[in-house]
Amino acid sequence: MSNVARGRRVKLAGLALATTAVLLTAGCSSSGSSTSADGKVTIEFSQWWGSELPDGDLQKIVDDFQTANPNITVKLLTQPYSSLQDQTTTAGVSGTLSDVVGLDGAWVNNLVKQGALDNLSDEMKSSNYDASQLSSQVQIDGSTYAIPVVNFVYPLFTNDTLLAQAGVTTPPATRSEFLTDAEAVTAKTSAKGWILPLGTTNPNGVQNDVMSWLWASGGSMLKDGKPDLTNDGVKSAVDYVKSLYDAKVVADGTFTLQEPDKVTQFTNGQVGMMVDSLAHITTIRKANPDLKFSISAIPAEDGYTGKRGIPFASWGIGVSNNSAHKAEAWKFVQYMMSKDVNANISSLAHGFPANSTATPDFTGSDPLYEEAFKIYQAGYPANEFVGLPTSDQLMRDFDTEFQKTLNGDGSVSDMLSTTQASWSKAF
Repeated sequence: MSNVARGRRVKLAGLALATTAVLLTAGCSSSGSSTSADGKVTIEFSQWWGSELPDGDLQKIVDDFQTANPNITVKLLTQPYSSLQDQTTTAGVSGTLSDVVGLDGAWVNNLVKQGALDNLSDEMKSSNYDASQLSSQVQIDGSTYAIPVVNFVYPLFTNDTLLAQAGVTTPPATRSEFLTDAEAVTAKTSAKGWILPLGTTNPNGVQNDVMSWLWASGGSMLKDGKPDLTNDGVKSAVDYVKSLYDAKVVADGTFTLQEPDKVTQFTNGQVGMMVDSLAHITTIRKANPDLKFSISAIPAEDGYTGKRGIPFASWGIGVSNNSAHKAEAWKFVQYMMSKDVNANISSLAHGFPANSTATPDFTGSDPLYEEAFKIYQAGYPANEFVGLPTSDQLMRDFDTEFQKTLNGDGSVSDMLSTTQASWSKAF
């Protein structure tokens, strides 16, 4: 996924959902894959990427693959992200997933439970693939079922003008500096210091705006792949976020705000700082060309000196377990993850390559992308919700309990224990 895309996700209902299911059968089925009399193979690749890249660029990448592999034709099936999740889920159940499928990490666990995805660890082993070049893999029970292709990171955005008015000369690097700066912005300007969207319709504020503080200090909410919400690191991060709320440096409306609201308020100069996707840089530039802003690593716990995890969302890729052409599908996946191709597609998407040996081309790009790449290289991509069962519901459960705590109903420790018990039922 991209969380950028996730932010745009809409729920289909009623007739719309039924219509989508019908479309899925026609558009996302592997029925289009075939072998011709001369032995040439056609495989299908369902994804949302083509609608988010410049027109025709994904097809050009596919064309180059076909030139190098004249016996394989790749048929692109492009759908908007907002509808592809439902289509992919339905195709997984019906066994009609495309040969190659674009994946949001949040979809993977359920698809694996349905037996819909090929075990890519087996493909890597049989083809002697060097997995060390992959920055991350989505694994279930130690086996890889999806590989991130492009990563979209979530650094700290700071409004240079507001921080200057508040007497702040450099973005905060630690939690204490962030609190001090947020208080200064709130006290000395007409804006709030920070914005925390915890609306439950799309609960990704839990991973992007709450757990990001944990990962930035090297912490983890898991132990041996299972929930571990009551450890000291999680409690410290959640306590810290609550302290920002209690200090009244957070923009109003936290309990109902969604990610787009966060971007809008930052763009309009209503908040001094936010954690957000790089993909919104262009959106912000277009909406408010006069806004001066910077990006930096998410502040870490005071005294922390290790590498900082930075939240990310991905365009992932996998292979259908029912594909009649797994070898050709896996060959296409390897091509997408090759150094030059991966660098190219990440540059076109304004994301970062998931092949750790690739470097994006920043020619003509906003300078903040290159700055963000330095932050990315200095740390590591961190999103522990990827690959978890019912990850959206896990975030929603956390969100619901956290809102009660922010409202003064119980302690952070009690909230984490309650959420831990809730999460454990899903594992």
